[in-house]
Amino acid sequence: MEILMCIVAGILFTAATYLMLSKSILRIIIGTGLLSHGAHLLILTMGGLKKGAAPLLGEHAKSYVDPLPQALILTAIVISFGVTSFFLVLAYRSYQELGTDDMDQLRGNDQYE
Repeated sequence: MEILMCIVAGILFTAATYLMLSKSILRIIIGTGLLSHGAHLLILTMGGLKKGAAPLLGEHAKSYVDPLPQALILTAIVISFGVTSFFLVLAYRSYQELGTDDMDQLRGNDQYE
């Protein structure tokens, strides 16, 4: 199961890299979202996909699940949501002011007009 999750994370990283290298700012934002999802999946996979009880002191189980990767992913999800929201607002505002979402035109390269 870990190999399958690593392959899915690799596919997410590949798609994110492809989208982040495009000229449209909306595709770049979607690429950063996919990159963060791939990182979350990779952290979860590297933490180990085990079956076990919750790590509570009163429970007497044979195996416990490590809560650290889940806590790291929860924090990373909140941070990536905030960054994605900021990117979307920034892209919307720049589109309102400049009328384009093309990265070459936003840089000021006049040869692409």
